[in-house]
Amino acid sequence: QVQLVESGGGLVQPGGSLRLSCAASGSIFRINTMGWYRQAPGEQRELVATITSGGSTVTANSVKGRFTISRDNAKNSVYLQMNSLKPEDTAVYYCNVELVELIPRSSGSYWGQGTQVTVSS
Repeated sequence: QVQLVESGGGLVQPGGSLRLSCAASGSIFRINTMGWYRQAPGEQRELVATITSGGSTVTANSVKGRFTISRDNAKNSVYLQMNSLKPEDTAVYYCNVELVELIPRSSGSYWGQGTQVTVSS
């Protein structure tokens, strides 16, 4: 089994910063793409940023230049540094990990439990 644990959300004023973390643990053979998604009330879940095992990134236009995704392969972790936060960034943020389990040797996509980010004065 695989578990994802997220941390780092909270309440921040506009213009502030937060750093989200997500750590994967369990029966893991290999982690491929890791990413962050978000879902605002009444909205569909949307991609924020992804990063491959080789370090290639994709970032949504709405956060480009403000958010940075990174990963630490030794810790099976992915991070999202969020700067210059805006009220429209308010949402529940979910990490997603595409990996291959150790036993059985099967691939799957896993989601974290979500962490609330609220940007408000």
